[in-house]
Amino acid sequence: MNAASAALPIALPLGAAALSMALWRVPRIRLGIAVGALLATIAVSVGLLVDVADGSVLVSRIGGWEPTVGIVLAVDLFSAIMLVVSSGMLLMVFVYALGSPRTEATGVFFQPVYLVLAAGVSACFLTGDLFNLFVAFEITLTASYVLITYGGSRAQVRHGMTYIVISLLASTLFITAVGLTYAATGTVNMAELSVRLADIDPGLRSGLGMLFLVVFGIKAAIFPLFFWLPDSYPVAASPVTAIFAGLLTKVGVYAIIRSQTLLFGNAGEPSALLLVVAALTMTAGVLGAIAQDDVKRILSFHIISQIGYMIFGLGLFTVAGLAATVFYVVHHIIVKTALFLVGGLVEEGTGTAALRRLGGLLHTSPVLAALFALPALSLAGLPPFSGFVAKLTLIQSGFDIGSYAVVAVALGVSALTLFSMVKIWNGVFWGKADEPP
Repeated sequence: MNAASAALPIALPLGAAALSMALWRVPRIRLGIAVGALLATIAVSVGLLVDVADGSVLVSRIGGWEPTVGIVLAVDLFSAIMLVVSSGMLLMVFVYALGSPRTEATGVFFQPVYLVLAAGVSACFLTGDLFNLFVAFEITLTASYVLITYGGSRAQVRHGMTYIVISLLASTLFITAVGLTYAATGTVNMAELSVRLADIDPGLRSGLGMLFLVVFGIKAAIFPLFFWLPDSYPVAASPVTAIFAGLLTKVGVYAIIRSQTLLFGNAGEPSALLLVVAALTMTAGVLGAIAQDDVKRILSFHIISQIGYMIFGLGLFTVAGLAATVFYVVHHIIVKTALFLVGGLVEEGTGTAALRRLGGLLHTSPVLAALFALPALSLAGLPPFSGFVAKLTLIQSGFDIGSYAVVAVALGVSALTLFSMVKIWNGVFWGKADEPP
């Protein structure tokens, strides 16, 4: 594929969203357009991954403009992997949404908004400069504002407003950080910034790095910036919660990895700040999960704890640590999306997600129990699942540089994660309900 193909993962969903609105009276055609666009996005993403598998980078200058004034899209191995995984999850969740009563996926609004979200996510992975990363985030967030309150109750709208306000605050900080970076360096192109930032005052560079870490940390829900997530995600419709939990926080993690490794980090020198943040994020998330009595809230807190593992690998700033982080991100997108989809099936089938009102589904829905058990064991890090490989690689990387304290935290959090997964299993699939549903 040529460099111009880099724009297709953005253009295809956006074009399909426009057609979906234009053909709002013909639901079957609209459905075919949406599925076709998502399938085509997967095909293009796989093609881009094949092209950059040798380590090359595809660069597309939209309209032929120079990077300083134009839009630059760049595809490397990391962004291509994220494109393939995210487009696959977007299709899977969309198919699930077709049977979910709260989303009305064949209605007028859900499909185009969902496709705009898909385009925004692709743009986040492809953009080559900070300003267009801001634009991509805003496209994604604008769609997410609609989806998180879509077809909901007053409580859903109230908690959704918390998500919206926090996101708007993060966006304000983001555009401020972009402006300060341009004022200091004369560019927002990330390739040029990787060179120019080394020439500015170290204190200013550190300050900009901290500001971007806060911005992306809010979106990724790291400690102590995660407070908005456990209340916002569980109240949304199950397909929306699944794609938000599996994918949107990883967009924030992706931005942290890009900015810290390319612009503000020091290769081979572990970041004490990131390692402390990682340990606190893991701990706060898993303790919050243990304290909950609702399937979605337990899984929502586990989003936070698992983000801590990703920041742990990044904070090591070694090749092995970064490789483990990328693997962990991919693993978590798939596993967490699957868990929330199963949680949605439980809630829609029983009318509740509260553990005290559930029980015995192993006997009535054994397939559903199996669908939960596999990703749950992977999330807890048991062999031979992907979570075991991801955590083992992170722990080995931590031992290699002597980060024993964070490794100990990671091992303890893994044990507590298994405990909370067993708690869900006993409450939903094994035991009997303490209260009638």
